[in-house]
Formats: sequence, C-alpha cells, structure tokens
Amino acid sequence: MKDYQRIAIVESGEPLVAIPADRVCLISPHPYAVLGAPYGDKSPFYLRAGVLAALLQAQTKLEQSYPGWKIQIFDAYRPIAVQQFMVDYTFSQLVQARGFGPENLTDGQKQTLLEQVYEFWAVPSADPTTPPPHSTGAALDVTLVNAAGTPIEMGSEIDEISPRSYPDHFAGHSDETAQRYDRHRQLLAACMESVGFTRHPREWWHFSLGDQMWAWLNNQQRGRNLVARYGSIA
Repeated sequence: MKDYQRIAIVESGEPLVAIPADRVCLISPHPYAVLGAPYGDKSPFYLRAGVLAALLQAQTKLEQSYPGWKIQIFDAYRPIAVQQFMVDYTFSQLVQARGFGPENLTDGQKQTLLEQVYEFWAVPSADPTTPPPHSTGAALDVTLVNAAGTPIEMGSEIDEISPRSYPDHFAGHSDETAQRYDRHRQLLAACMESVGFTRHPREWWHFSLGDQMWAWLNNQQRGRNLVARYGSIA
C-alpha cells in the first residue's frame, strides 16, 4: 500500500462525462487501445464532471497566454482491467529490455522489475479503499500541443520508466535544451495547478483532482485534512 492509499474516500456520486474534443486535444487512436487494452464499451476520454470543469478552466488559462495552444489528453478514465493490462504490458517490456526471458527470470529479478513498474503504475486493485487513480475518473495524463497541433517537447515520453519522467528532472540544468524542457513542464503544471489539480511526484504528465493522491498531496504540502471524494467507478 502506498501512503496516498490510506486516505479515506467519501464518494460524491458525481458522474463520468465525455471530454469535449473541440475544447482540448484528444490523442487518436488511443495508445493503449492500439495495444489491445480491454476497454470494451468504455472510453478513456471521460472524467468526473467536476474534474472536467477544472480541466476546461486550465485550457482557458493556457489560451490566455498561448493563443491556439491546447492541453492534449493522453489518457483519463481507465477501467481496472485496462490498468491490469498495462501493468502486465509494462512488466513484459521491462523484461525484454533487460534481456531476461520469462523462462529464466528469478524471483528476485521479478520483484526488482515489479518495483520499477509500480514506481510509475498503480496496483490494479479491485479493493474499493485503494482504487488506481485513473479508475476513479479523477486523474489524467496530459501534455501540450501548439497552435499547429505539434506536441511540445517535454524531455521524455509519457509513461517512460526513468528518472527523466520526474517533474523536476531538468530543473537547474545549464543546458539550453534541458531548460526548455523544464519551462514546458512548469507551464503545464502552472495551468493545471492554478485550477486545483495536483501533480504526481514522479510523473510530469499526471494530474489529479479529488482522488486519494490529490488529497494526500494537499495534506502533505499544505497541511490540510482532506479526504478523497472520488473512488473507483465501473
């Protein structure tokens, strides 16, 4: 159990609603669906109504300083079955990248790789007290695109399992390219945090509002005593 999962949940009952493609940019086809993730009749481009309202406020703030730019939604609502699929997929990719084979993977090696996976991916828990953030409809993975629709460089790909994914990885660098990456990350964070989102401590792209991680980060950073208002939603 991670620290944020100890936060109590008082479910609001707020519905999932579709993210409007005319206000923000949606990645299509969805990258997890391309891999075969089992969405069934669900869509990744849904959020709780209050979370969507905040996202659209963040988009408005972005446009005020950067006309034509948009927040690009990489992923939002994620059924637990998809969370399990992506954890398994990421683990298999790490096994391959490290040069191991499933047939000769020791228990120690498996544990080490799983720890790397769970540094970035939440456990696909069906326990209602410890839902994966994306399965609550209150978390989303985002980046920026400019007025021409070109993705803004952030210094690492979304879902990259490496220290480059840490939000402040490029902070304080003297290299001009690294400084540009950091400015872009801070711009994204500023837009999202100004309307109430909190950013994942190890993922520059992950923001949430109203889930356990959001409450935990607020409590840790601002001395508050919040509970989560969004739990897992089927």
